[in-house]
Amino acid sequence: MMAASDARTATGDRHDTRKAATTGLAVAAVGIVVFNISPFLNWVNPGGDADPRTGYETDSLVPFIAYLGLGLLIALVYARKLARRAQHRGLTLVSMAVGIAATIQCLAFALNPMGGLERGDGLSADMGVWVGVIGAALWAVGSAVLAKEVEGDDHDGRDHGTANHR
Repeated sequence: MMAASDARTATGDRHDTRKAATTGLAVAAVGIVVFNISPFLNWVNPGGDADPRTGYETDSLVPFIAYLGLGLLIALVYARKLARRAQHRGLTLVSMAVGIAATIQCLAFALNPMGGLERGDGLSADMGVWVGVIGAALWAVGSAVLAKEVEGDDHDGRDHGTANHR
């Protein structure tokens, strides 16, 4: 009887030692860290004598998204360590989707600040919103760069014409 490793070699199914590049993960990590700084900054300014409000004071969704990003970053780093090719494609795509949603949420907030509409406050977007936009955009782009790595695929690159990818 042929050993399992001999059978895989005979059929061309050798264990691929390629690893996903860390560039996308690094960019996503920077974006997530920047986004996590934004809740501490002023997101809205009511004008007049009223004090500006931080992301924490403005909308509970802001810190929730930041903490979700930290959780996804920890999972991405963990997947980098454990996954056969240093990436889990599904997790990377989820991170990208949340980064895109965070970017859209920040842009919507910048265009029409929430939190004072029901009180009739004339709110204007402050610096924290723009820091959030930058962080979320970097998060989404970094995740997209990582997701496009062929190492996230669970098949041999020859099946899909990507054998010459690297």
